Amino acid sequence: MLIPHDTRIALEVVVDLVNTAPESEQPEGGDPVDGLADTDALYAFAGRHRVSGVNELDEKDLRAVHDVRARFAEVFAAADAQVAASLVNALVAAAGTTPQLSNHDGYDWHVHYFAPDASLADHLAADCGMALAFIIVAGETERLRRCEAPDCRHAFVDLSRNRSRRYCSSRTCGNRLHVAAYRARRREAAG
Repeated sequence: MLIPHDTRIALEVVVDLVNTAPESEQPEGGDPVDGLADTDALYAFAGRHRVSGVNELDEKDLRAVHDVRARFAEVFAAADAQVAASLVNALVAAAGTTPQLSNHDGYDWHVHYFAPDASLADHLAADCGMALAFIIVAGETERLRRCEAPDCRHAFVDLSRNRSRRYCSSRTCGNRLHVAAYRARRREAAG
């Protein structure tokens, strides 16, 4: 599946946003942690993803981004493409999309779907919503997944050729489960 660069970047942003939710961030043996607990974390998120046009952020912005995050999580949990499409349509419509070509900050021409003075929440809803729309239009909603590791709820987009990815990270969750299975087999063989 060929995915344009700006769509791939927006998919990375939406996955990271969904994974900041408390139900996704639970340290081993600890209480869930909200990766966007305050405006400082929100500024850091916007900076990490080089979100353009971010000005002053306040508690209202934080609540709005939390709402967008929850609605994106619903898209990852959608039972089928029809449900996912309805959710994405609502997000994009509420954001007041205004598609525009842009070539800022050293990036070549690409499409911004958000209005020029959009809030951070509307910016995320529009750009990331359109990236998810691309996945839905391509008939690839099964690529929107949650990690299959029992102690992980991270979202990810499976961009493997054969749609076989099961874990958010093969280095952490996948490797941890493979090592655990290996050790269990060794114990069984020894006992």
